[in-house]
Amino acid sequence: QWVYNILEKKAEADRIIHENPDPSNGFVLVPDLKWNQNQLDDLYLIALVHRREVKSLRDLTAEHLPLLRNVLQEGKEAIAKCFGVPASQLRIYLHYQPSYYHLHVHFTALGYDAPGSSVERAHLLADVIDNLAMDSMYYQKRALTFALRADELLFKKFQEAGKV
Repeated sequence: QWVYNILEKKAEADRIIHENPDPSNGFVLVPDLKWNQNQLDDLYLIALVHRREVKSLRDLTAEHLPLLRNVLQEGKEAIAKCFGVPASQLRIYLHYQPSYYHLHVHFTALGYDAPGSSVERAHLLADVIDNLAMDSMYYQKRALTFALRADELLFKKFQEAGKV
């Protein structure tokens, strides 16, 4: 609901850094709650797409390339304009597994060791775009490795199913 409140401007409307209102290929860029916005060393923003049916990396196909390219290009431009941080100093990625199931993209300072920015969980947006350009169904076919903590519900489900 938090995501929908932002997209509908019922919450945090004053925190929006950039918005592309297109219902198919648009998104809202907001500072992540983990970032206090006082220094750029730990810059952390989230792009929330307007499309509600796209839940995670697994849902993406070549049909979503215009959306993903918009997020990448406009997100980089907005951050450069608002914060003076060039694209070369950004890490732009999606999580798999995500912490919530509404497609969102993380923008962090390259030098910031953000939670979940490690290779086991983060998939660089530029790589995702390239993979989908090569094979529209890449993320439906590809085995994706991800780490889970022992106390996570999903880990317990894998244990119960005998998959761990």
